[in-house]
Amino acid sequence: MKTVKLLLSFALISTLFTSCYREEVIVEEYYGSGPEPTISINQLLNSYELWYVDINSTLGYGTTPFLQKAFTISFRNGVLYANNNLVGIGANGNGYGIDVGVYDAYNMILDVDHDIDGFETFDVYQIDGNTIELYNPNNDTSYFLDGYQRSNFDYDFVFYDNIHYFLQEYEAWEKIYTSEYGALNEFDNENYLQFLAGGNDSEFRSSQDPSGTNANNVYWDYTGLYGVGNVSNNIYLKTLTLDYDYFDNEFFELSVINDGKIELYHPSSGTAYEFVGRGYIQYLKPDGSKDKIDAAKDGKLRKFKKEKVDNPRESIRG
Repeated sequence: MKTVKLLLSFALISTLFTSCYREEVIVEEYYGSGPEPTISINQLLNSYELWYVDINSTLGYGTTPFLQKAFTISFRNGVLYANNNLVGIGANGNGYGIDVGVYDAYNMILDVDHDIDGFETFDVYQIDGNTIELYNPNNDTSYFLDGYQRSNFDYDFVFYDNIHYFLQEYEAWEKIYTSEYGALNEFDNENYLQFLAGGNDSEFRSSQDPSGTNANNVYWDYTGLYGVGNVSNNIYLKTLTLDYDYFDNEFFELSVINDGKIELYHPSSGTAYEFVGRGYIQYLKPDGSKDKIDAAKDGKLRKFKKEKVDNPRESIRG
C-alpha cells in the first residue's frame, strides 16, 4: 500500500512539474526570453538629431499635415523642429530647420502641439536601429521615420531628389539672362515661370510680362503641365519638360546655381537661360504667425505619396 501511495505521489509531482515547465516555455516563447527594453521614448527620439520622413512608406489613407510638410523633424528638449523647405536646408537652424511646435513623450506615446496644425497624438514603435513608426490612431495612418545625425545626413541628396518642391518654393521665377549663343526660338519670349503645388504637382504657368514686374502682378498667359526627370549618374543635373500645347513641348537641362537661381539649357536651340526666384514661400513662419494666403497656394500640403496625388498642401507665405 505504501509503495502504491509513493508511486501515485511521484506521478502527481511529475505531472505538476511537466505542466509548470510547459507553461513556462509557452510564456517564454510568447513574451521572448531577452531582457525587456530599457530605453525610454525620450531617449529613443533623441538618439538621432534628424528624423527623415519617408513619405512613400506611409501606411494608411489619412493625413497628418505637419508630417506631410516636413522633410525632417527633430525632437529637442520638448521643442519640435522641422525642415519644411528645400531652400536653405542644411543651414536653417544649424540643420535642424525651424521651431514648429512643442511635444510631450511618455510610455511610448508622442503628443505634438503644432503651431499651425494643432494637436496630434501618436503611438511610437521602434522598427529597427534607426527607424521608428509614428501611428496616428485618429486617422489610422502610420508614418515611418529614418534617423540620422546632422554630420552624416545627405542634405544635397534630399534637395536634388525633391527638386520639384524647390521649384514650388517661389511665387515666380523671373528670367534675368539669355545667352547670346543659340538659335532664336519661341521660349525666348517667356519671361516668367511659376510651378504650382498641390493636386498632382505637375502644373506650371508662364508669362511674357516685361522683366521687373512684381511677382504678385504678373499676368499668366499660359497654364500647362510640367515634369522633372533624372539624368543617369548625375544627381546634380535634372531635366525639365514644359508642355506647351500651341508650340509643342519645351525640353531643358535644369541646373541649380544656388538656392534662388536656376539655369535652363535648351538643347534644341543651344540657348541657356537663367531664372531667379521671386517671392519666397516659407511653409511655416518661424514666429508661427500667418499671412494672407494666395488663392493659388491655399490648402496645400508639403508632400504626398507618389501613388496618391489628391492630397492638398498647406502653405504659409513668408
